[in-house]
Amino acid sequence: MEKRSNAHNSRRNKNLGPRRTLNHLENQPSQALNPSRFEMFAMRALMRVFSKQKQAAARILTIEHGVVRANRTILAVDDGISTRLISSWSHAPKSALPAPQLSIDSIDVDDRANSSRPGTPTAMIDFSDSSTAHSQKTTFELLRALAVFRVCQVKWIVDNAKMLLNVSNRINTTITEAIVERTFYKHFCAGRDSVDMKPVIDMLQRHGVRPILDYAAENEGGESDEGISPQDAEDILTHPPFNQPARIYAYKSEEDCDRHVEIFRDCIHSVRDVSPCGFAALKVTALGNPELLERMSTMIVETKRLFSKFDTGKTGMVTHEQFKECYRQYFRAEDDEIAKIIQDIDLDNNGMIDYIEFAEMMHPCQLPTFTKQCTDVGPLALATPSDEEIALMQRMSERLHTLAQEAADCGTKLLIDAEHLKYQPAIDSLVLELQQKFNDKGKTDRPVIFNTYQCYMKDAAERAQVDLERSERFGFHFAAKIVRGAYLHHERSRAEELGYESPIHDSKEETDRCYDEVVELLLRYRSEHGPGLEVMVASHNQGSIERAVHLMQRLGIQCADNPSVHFAQLFGMCDNLTFTLGKANFNAFKYLPYGPVGEVIPYLLRRAEENSSVLDKTGDEIHLLLDELKRRYSFV
Repeated sequence: MEKRSNAHNSRRNKNLGPRRTLNHLENQPSQALNPSRFEMFAMRALMRVFSKQKQAAARILTIEHGVVRANRTILAVDDGISTRLISSWSHAPKSALPAPQLSIDSIDVDDRANSSRPGTPTAMIDFSDSSTAHSQKTTFELLRALAVFRVCQVKWIVDNAKMLLNVSNRINTTITEAIVERTFYKHFCAGRDSVDMKPVIDMLQRHGVRPILDYAAENEGGESDEGISPQDAEDILTHPPFNQPARIYAYKSEEDCDRHVEIFRDCIHSVRDVSPCGFAALKVTALGNPELLERMSTMIVETKRLFSKFDTGKTGMVTHEQFKECYRQYFRAEDDEIAKIIQDIDLDNNGMIDYIEFAEMMHPCQLPTFTKQCTDVGPLALATPSDEEIALMQRMSERLHTLAQEAADCGTKLLIDAEHLKYQPAIDSLVLELQQKFNDKGKTDRPVIFNTYQCYMKDAAERAQVDLERSERFGFHFAAKIVRGAYLHHERSRAEELGYESPIHDSKEETDRCYDEVVELLLRYRSEHGPGLEVMVASHNQGSIERAVHLMQRLGIQCADNPSVHFAQLFGMCDNLTFTLGKANFNAFKYLPYGPVGEVIPYLLRRAEENSSVLDKTGDEIHLLLDELKRRYSFV
């Protein structure tokens, strides 16, 4: 009976001629890749999930000598009897499409002739090549990426992710973290520490991509206590002026901040060891109490509002006479005292005072000197820090200066991440201090400290322009990372809850326009003023990347010889942009978050939320991953 069956199968295969079944192909050696049965099973399952058409509408394909004779995305189907190949989509895979055209004017002949930069012309860069984007991944990593992005498309899961994690943790924290680690953590994070990250960093550098190391623990703080609580041995009790309620800052928070200094120091050393021109990223909320940062931000915002009252003509400039008149209105002071203040802050002695000079006078640590002379207790007086808070602010500044000095000594650049708006003015103030010292044109020809500008903020372009002017006035190299922003939902919800106008642009189109305008402002400044300024175009938007590359070529900015323009994307996202730019000899970087699983969960929640909010982008990611699977397994 067995011989008869074998003979029957032999005759059947002979009659099929060059036609082969998928089961037959699985048993044949492959010159490129020989998938395991597990991989084949997983691919079949996932391809069924991602299929958009009904199986009944699909047509059976044949394979001649192992080659699919159709330019279509195809799907393996196992009906329990035999395995067949059916078509699931009628469109050509993205890797077969022509390279995308630039969304701005294409490069003309004169532009190309004037651009001496070696590398691939913009019009020849193909961001739709799945091989360039994903050839470095194993098949299992491709399948995991597909699963992660598919989950990001399920809005209910993303919207309730924090609740689901809390419920799961109550059941079993160990199992929860194990699941998160093997899925979202492995996809979006590079590892627990520098040793764990080394294979990832080595892989990136083999493909022309450099690392940005980012300890991804996030401290979002809590609500400030109102009223005096019993002083505990582990608390710092503050005594603000003007009969404000005391505030309590935990010593444990300070201890955690000191511990984070050592973590960031190790991060800087790791960058030095693996990438001489690399970056380390840090979050200021990891180095200071978030409630203290929020207090500092309130002081800075109220200072800006006070300047607008001095600026009665709304010109952005205050004359000496205007300053004297307004100062007498809000503060008690003699004429000679006011004259001394004017002399100290009008640094260029041009008879006018602008916000930059005014803000220098009203630094948070110097605020009590002025507010104790207030004629009335207003918002600025109520924002005045206590002596204890000033000591905590100085301690936070010392931590930042320690790390900045370490970065300068190691030749590593330091990216200061943007955070929630309620902390950002304080962060900007601290970064400005660092830039004045460590980006000083008299001491270095390259910047060390980079600030971050979130272009979904309505005032992003204005802030960039003001800080550019600051860099000229105080003689330091301007350096910036330009992003769209990562806290959109939080900022809008907070504005609605507290009843103030949303600081976020009303539409994505406005954010896109702002982003491209800020990048163009900085690139043109770099072209006109020469080396010194550096900008990191950190974006997952292909159009913005293409515009920046095109403008660089028009302006003759040569990254290979003078790396003043960098491109960066997050690990686990938009590999088609990063690896294509790296292959074309641009300064391409991957942001590599790392840290213990439990500490980076807030970061992972933001990544899931971001991918959920840009479903079109997630769909593009899925298509490229499927294209790479098809490239490897042409019979799938």
